Amino acid sequence: MRRSRRIAPTLVALVAGGLQAVSMAAPWNGQPLWWLQLLSLALLGWQLKRCADRELSWSSSTWTGNADRPSTVAQAGWLGWVFGCSWLTGTFWWLYISMHTYGGLAAPLAAAAVLGLGAALALFYALACAIFMAILRPLPHVNSGFRAILFAALWTAAELARGSWFTGFPWGAGGYAHTDGLLAGYAPWLGVYGLGAVAAWVGMTLPRLLHCGVGSRVALVFLLALPSVAQVGNPASTRAAGTLAVTLLQGNIPQDEKFQPGTGVPQALKWYAEQLRDAKTPLVVGPETAVPLLPQQLPEGYWAALQQRFASGKQAALLGVPLGDITVGYTNSVVGLKPGQAEPYRYDKHHLVPFGEFIPPLFKWFTAMMNIPLGDFNRGELGAPSFEWQGQRLAPNICYEDLFGEELATRFADPATAPTILVNLSNIGWFGNTVAIDQHLQISRMRALEFERPMLRATNTGPTVFIDHRGQVTRELPRLTRGALLGEVEGRDGLTPYARWVSRFGLWPLWALAGVLVGLALLVRRRN
Repeated sequence: MRRSRRIAPTLVALVAGGLQAVSMAAPWNGQPLWWLQLLSLALLGWQLKRCADRELSWSSSTWTGNADRPSTVAQAGWLGWVFGCSWLTGTFWWLYISMHTYGGLAAPLAAAAVLGLGAALALFYALACAIFMAILRPLPHVNSGFRAILFAALWTAAELARGSWFTGFPWGAGGYAHTDGLLAGYAPWLGVYGLGAVAAWVGMTLPRLLHCGVGSRVALVFLLALPSVAQVGNPASTRAAGTLAVTLLQGNIPQDEKFQPGTGVPQALKWYAEQLRDAKTPLVVGPETAVPLLPQQLPEGYWAALQQRFASGKQAALLGVPLGDITVGYTNSVVGLKPGQAEPYRYDKHHLVPFGEFIPPLFKWFTAMMNIPLGDFNRGELGAPSFEWQGQRLAPNICYEDLFGEELATRFADPATAPTILVNLSNIGWFGNTVAIDQHLQISRMRALEFERPMLRATNTGPTVFIDHRGQVTRELPRLTRGALLGEVEGRDGLTPYARWVSRFGLWPLWALAGVLVGLALLVRRRN
């Protein structure tokens, strides 16, 4: 009996974290489950409430004296860490595939690496929960609204820290579960982190709903209804800016063959050359590393023929291709080809993938254990100019760069030159046919919502899609198929509130707001 009481809160936190992982993209259909994300936080909030009320029986059943009993601060930190570890490892477990299946890392080491990453990142949430309890411990009678606001502020600070520090890895942030649902309307105003803050407030309020005052219940209804009411009164912050017919290419070259000179390379060169030659739409987009070799490594005449294909006429192309040489260094790039240009348009990836495109200091020993083509790329310019074609300004981003909305926002600093269309070129074949594909789609949908811009996604293994400015997928090519997806995209002008403030100040307003709220809570604690 005593043992079950000790482990029950840990099991609840473990299950709640797993539910949070599932909420971003359900494994059975790839769709987000916004209500499940709120439920997962409500379960964590329930356990923190029990902890705050000193109702966690596992501690008192083990230590007989109050002086020897572990503090509720440590208990809360433990629950936050268990929740975070379960959530994060359950979200990006597919990293195991890239390290073991394609990298040749021994299975136990690959599993340990994923668990280690999840455990390390979960420390942000452990700290948030511990501070939450440390502030509340001397305030047993504080109202539920105060608790919920404090939790949301600390939880948001943890999300911001995970997404910004040490190159940042915000994959699976709680707000991504809300590309659909009641809270989606907050995205053009607050972005994914602000939306996640609202969700954290709601999640902490739900366990206390039966016992909280009328004011908290009214506030909950107001926050849930506000986005829908606002959309009726002000449907969009942006306006239509013309249409463009586009062909998106999905080569579906198996990842274990993609860079092999005898199989994947000639296969890719042949197929993409044929598709570019035969395309009829004004714009053709190929995925990341559609051309898997440096231009100087290509068969004689191949690169010149590609440029000549789009040197005249009324068509243009955006293609993923590595560029550079041993003297100037290498970049993971997008090349834009169109009639009348003196030099091809070039976009170089800015936010590089740790261990994939650069090796962090002190970790060469780890990468040495893997048989995988790791790069050491140069970073591109932040806020690079758009590719202009037929009245549209297209802003390329490569692979998981669309995970960093605050970096994409630098292109919106000047409304006159802000992109009208976002274009993501990806290759996430490293992670197999897993939920990683669905999760990345939710990330792209969130960027479309935040900026009210359509997003074109050309990927190697899928899904290659058209996303409209409301974040809805309008056309889709099934994953793990080879083909071309034709459609029409409507560009958008104007800036959302999120685009305006984040392009000027980055994420600092959210940091500042979280800091002010925590500071006020500390002041209340001191006075009491």
